[in-house]
Amino acid sequence: MADVLPTVAPRKSLLALERIPAPVWVLGLLLLAMPAFASNFVLFQIFGWSFILGMIALSLMVLAGYGGMVSLIQMTVAALAGYVVAILGTSGVTQISLGWPWWLYIPLAILIAAVFGTLVGALAVRTEGIYTIMITLAIAAAFFYFTRQNYGIFNGYTGFNNVIPPAWFGVDWRQAVPFYYMTLACAVLSYLAVLWMSRTPFGLALQGVRDNPRRMAALGFSVTAHRIVAYTFASVIAAVGGILLVWQNAQVTPGTAGIPQVIDILVIAVVGGLKRPIGPFIGALIYAILSVFASDILHAIGMSGERFKLVVGLGFLAVVGFSPDGVLGLWDKYQARREANRDPLLGGGR
Repeated sequence: MADVLPTVAPRKSLLALERIPAPVWVLGLLLLAMPAFASNFVLFQIFGWSFILGMIALSLMVLAGYGGMVSLIQMTVAALAGYVVAILGTSGVTQISLGWPWWLYIPLAILIAAVFGTLVGALAVRTEGIYTIMITLAIAAAFFYFTRQNYGIFNGYTGFNNVIPPAWFGVDWRQAVPFYYMTLACAVLSYLAVLWMSRTPFGLALQGVRDNPRRMAALGFSVTAHRIVAYTFASVIAAVGGILLVWQNAQVTPGTAGIPQVIDILVIAVVGGLKRPIGPFIGALIYAILSVFASDILHAIGMSGERFKLVVGLGFLAVVGFSPDGVLGLWDKYQARREANRDPLLGGGR
């Protein structure tokens, strides 16, 4: 038995690697090699931003896709984590920032944001449908106005500037290439964490609660507890995304958690698709590209570049109009049509 055991683990590892589709390997190698041919602007402003927004939208996907709860609090959770980093760490507002070490304020920022998300979740899970959307939107609006009017802790309208990541290993993480790899690593870890969660007993029970809460309750599962824990899990992902967002912008203001930004996260998640964890990242990339180049598109057709949100909105309507399940829904329809054409019983093939 002792001679057999060492050969079992490698075989299992090889089998796990063989199950990974070829397109995933290609995408992974492409992302790793991106700095070799992409400009700093593309790495920092498009892909870095896409990974961050994708993580925050992923936290919404966890709640909506696996739990059946559409929450508009995720950007608020992300902004709160950013505020805690600015308050407990260092910033340009030295009279408020405490200057604590990074190994203390980063875990505390994630913890405080997760506790906030959990408390909101404990309140929101007692509602359903439009009422969940409205109560989370109301809390998001309240947080925005509170940070805007509070000067003792949140520095009011101006917020905090010069909030930069610590120099781990002597690296300036706001440079394009290091920041790209840092956001890529966090995005991949968040994606894998959600995949892992979805296959655990908790994740499977959460999906059962989504599909039939009464039956799950009859089987002895606590519907409320599973939903609240889902908020906690999602809040941790949103908090990490919020910290990265603040480091990218080097500032955090009430506008970081403004109502337009709250709605943008919902748009990103819906455009990408709420059924699989990769959807929010697809939606985030589309949103980032449209946001960056929308002004140029409008100028090219003789319109004011200030109306760039119009292009984003039209793109959202175009995707949702053809597929309520977002871009992933379009891909699923394409795959289903190909399979139908190949199936002789459905009139396809030879």
